[in-house]
Amino acid sequence: MTTKPAVAAARATVYGYPRQGQNRELKKAIEGYWKGRATADALRSTAAHLRAANWRQLAEAGIDEVPSGDFSYYDHVLDTTVMVGAIPARHRDAVAADPLDGYFAMARGTQDVAPLEMTKWFDTNYHYLVPELGPDTVFSADSSKQVAELKEAVALGLAGRPVLVGPVTYLLLAKPAPGVAAGFEPLTLLDRLLPVYADVLADLRAAGAEWVQLDEPALVQDRSPAELNVAARAYRDLGALTDRPKLLVASYFDRLGEALPVLAKAPVDGLALDFTEAAAANLDALAAVGGLPGKRLVAGVVDGRNIWVNDLEKSLSTLGTLLGLADRLDVSASCSLLHVPLDAAVERDIDPQILRWLAFARQKTAEIVTLAKGLTHGTGAITAELTANRADLASRAHSPITRDPAVRARTAAVTEVHAGRSQPYAARATAQRAHLGLPPLPTTTIGSFPQTDELRTARAALRAGRLDAAGYEERVRAEIREVISFQEKAGLDVLVHGEAERNDMVQYFAEQLTGFLATQHGWVQSYGTRYVRPPVLAGDISRPEPMTVRWTAYAQSLTPRPVKGMLTGPVTMLAWSFVRDDQPLGETARQVALALRDEVDDLEEAGTSVIQVDEPALRETLPLRAADHAAYLAWATEAFRLTTSGVRPDTQIHTHMCYAEFGDIVQAIDDLDADVISLEAARSHMQVARELAAHGYPREAGPGVYDIHSPRVPSAEEAAELLRTGLKAIPAERLWVNPDCGLKTRGWPETRASLENLVAAARTVRGELSAP
Repeated sequence: MTTKPAVAAARATVYGYPRQGQNRELKKAIEGYWKGRATADALRSTAAHLRAANWRQLAEAGIDEVPSGDFSYYDHVLDTTVMVGAIPARHRDAVAADPLDGYFAMARGTQDVAPLEMTKWFDTNYHYLVPELGPDTVFSADSSKQVAELKEAVALGLAGRPVLVGPVTYLLLAKPAPGVAAGFEPLTLLDRLLPVYADVLADLRAAGAEWVQLDEPALVQDRSPAELNVAARAYRDLGALTDRPKLLVASYFDRLGEALPVLAKAPVDGLALDFTEAAAANLDALAAVGGLPGKRLVAGVVDGRNIWVNDLEKSLSTLGTLLGLADRLDVSASCSLLHVPLDAAVERDIDPQILRWLAFARQKTAEIVTLAKGLTHGTGAITAELTANRADLASRAHSPITRDPAVRARTAAVTEVHAGRSQPYAARATAQRAHLGLPPLPTTTIGSFPQTDELRTARAALRAGRLDAAGYEERVRAEIREVISFQEKAGLDVLVHGEAERNDMVQYFAEQLTGFLATQHGWVQSYGTRYVRPPVLAGDISRPEPMTVRWTAYAQSLTPRPVKGMLTGPVTMLAWSFVRDDQPLGETARQVALALRDEVDDLEEAGTSVIQVDEPALRETLPLRAADHAAYLAWATEAFRLTTSGVRPDTQIHTHMCYAEFGDIVQAIDDLDADVISLEAARSHMQVARELAAHGYPREAGPGVYDIHSPRVPSAEEAAELLRTGLKAIPAERLWVNPDCGLKTRGWPETRASLENLVAAARTVRGELSAP
């Protein structure tokens, strides 16, 4: 089949691009600035160089319109907070004194001032800084960043399209500032916010912007009629502005549903919509409202969140269907390419057969350009590309790498019996308390301890061949001895081995399971300067041999106190990997769960009495539409129970979650049937403890009292006050004391001081409980 050329030449574009640079230059520059090794000017110079390099790469690849303003030192929502002047009162002096240092203070906090709350960007592993707003919030426009970056692109001779978080999504992501009376809704501030957006749009037009992209991903979630009316009013008012560029409203990650007619009718100049499988309903919905006559449609037909090559013929078919639904049709990825690594071509250790199945940001850019060319000139213009694409898809579909009959037979044999503990929680709790003998308010940590320079040097030397395996393992043993010794001296009750041998909580396991493969350069931003390399899940999953038993047993041999076995749960293994798209995700989760179940059983057999299976991604992976929740939570909670249900009643199963809106999944947390859950709570002021209490959660919980994503050291009294707040919701016999998350990213001095204060706080509050 040969597609008919579009009326106008289709343009190729992207919504956003990875920020870090090929070798994570941005991370190194920012951390160098934090440590005083680089000046602010040096940091700005590195950032400008990376922006220019990104734009040049996009233009050379054939992208007609490049995004600007999507680049960030830390987070694009925090950038929006600066743009609209919504600086929290506690940070205003710092921002006024030095905008760059004040910006980082909002993100990370200081010893004296707490940072903004951090949580997940919709159902991704990217974290954003939550805006804090109140009825007295006064907005003011500061378009300096957005204007400067647009001018940089224009100076290179490029058509730049500034990208802004839309006003409706910004307000829907915000929370009431601390101290604001209950019942305040940030969305009520729309009338104050829109004039600020009008000023920013006017500034961008004056700087040369023909188009501005306003991102509204919050509209793919379930929205009330009142919220949809707010969206309609927002774009009615912005569309009516006379001094503005053309407006392209972008939404992604799922189907728009009830919001699509609202945006289609709005007096804006174009929509950018997701047309991948996750949002395929957008196509029928767009046709049902009569399309976008007189407007531009940017079609996101290349998956911006996964790394498999696009089915070009299928995408061309979708584009062909869309041709008559808008005045102009252009081609893009489904969302910003921020969520995928930069370039698959630099990978040297991946099987060449598998490498041809992968498309990172640069490869996706090429796919977009190819599709725009085919849409404009017909499929005859891209014959070679289509032939190669068919071969790549066939290679993957028929490869024995993707299927293991033994694994499939085992998953098919699973029944409900395999996913349930042998005794109810009340009986298990009695057995565990007798077995472990812990005090009230037992103290523990989440798992990882700081990765020292000595350890990183040893790991690099091992990779380079300068250190043999025996030498490296001795370094790991020394690190474990140090971690165990410190915890004993500090007075912690349940210890961890510190995870010195682990590079990442997902990658470490993926490298030891069949079906997964690791990249060398596949970095993706998680938050700030924290980048991860999500493994690629290419085939069926099994565990050839124990993965953690040796190091956990070694740590336990050093102390009479219980040492937790530490595993990453099946949902998080999938959420923080690039998963296969050729079978249902629940089936893949069951495979991972059975592999981890073998590890849990071996840990118990080796004498481990406390086993933690982390599931921080359980909320993150929750579908954006309520209608899809039940099916997801059914297989997700089953996968956790399948992992953990084979142990004895007196073996205590923990889980951990962090940086998400837990109130949305309290019933699912209950359904996991873990004996103890630890949760992030310090930045959100123990909100989760109240949510657990409101639900009637019957098991033990440790809402965090130490925010590990900030360099500040909480005082013993600060931690004690958080514990007292937690005790108002969770009875003492079921309350644990722990940090928010693992300590891998922190330094030893702050870790020692913070944990000593945490233990002191627990002792203080224990004393208060026993006082007459």
